[in-house]
Amino acid sequence: MSDQDETGENRLRRELPEEVPAPAPRAAEPEETGGPVLTGRQRLVKGLWPPRVTRAQLIVALLLFGLGFGLAVQVASNSDGDSALRGARQEDLVRILDELDDRTQRLEDEKQGLEEQRDELENSSNQAEEARRQTIEKERQLGVLAGTVAAEGPGITMTIVDTKGTVEADMLLDAIQELRAAGAEAIQVNGVRVVAGTYLTDSGKSVSVDGNKINAPYRFKVIGKPQDLEPALNIPGGVVQTLEKEQATVTVERSDKIIVDALRPAERPDYARSSSQ
Repeated sequence: MSDQDETGENRLRRELPEEVPAPAPRAAEPEETGGPVLTGRQRLVKGLWPPRVTRAQLIVALLLFGLGFGLAVQVASNSDGDSALRGARQEDLVRILDELDDRTQRLEDEKQGLEEQRDELENSSNQAEEARRQTIEKERQLGVLAGTVAAEGPGITMTIVDTKGTVEADMLLDAIQELRAAGAEAIQVNGVRVVAGTYLTDSGKSVSVDGNKINAPYRFKVIGKPQDLEPALNIPGGVVQTLEKEQATVTVERSDKIIVDALRPAERPDYARSSSQ
């Protein structure tokens, strides 16, 4: 071997490390240790359970539960209100809509009347005289409602013939309430004026109105719009059908002029006083 080869071999020995480090030990696989082999789903479940819940997550969960419970209660209450209308008959729904339309129209008319009074006061050259005129007109209107003055106007006359004595006070009261809902402005029953505080009671085979005993036939004189009053009494299951089931005979007649002349005495309040100056 030449000197050059020895020199190259010595150089190569010097560059190489004397000992090669052994590789790091490798973790044993489940197959090598003999343990169970986990599937991907099992590893996912093992990572998620048992859950690690923080305090903040628990508070958020409680708030969401309370919000959901409140929404559920609100939806349930709305459903109960809607179910009453869903279970109503078509005739009842039509009657309810008609009554709402009538009340809306009456409110619109009242609003228009008040606006006209305001305009008259603003445009009148003698505002004091106009104010007195409106005060007198308002007093007359209130007198009609209170039953202290007579009234006349279009309306109906309803006559109830009760030969069996089966008509009771609550049936006549239902008739009054139905007429009021249909827009009746003045009502008189057998010479007794019906007002806001009127009450009816049974008195043997007859009826008492505000303590005044009246006998059949019962005659209602009603001032109002006849086109609204008569249909309100004749709706299916309404006043007329209820009375006819009790073997009473009911007739309703429209008229352009109904006179309600039964009066109530003006009562002076014991304690209430006007607050206007």
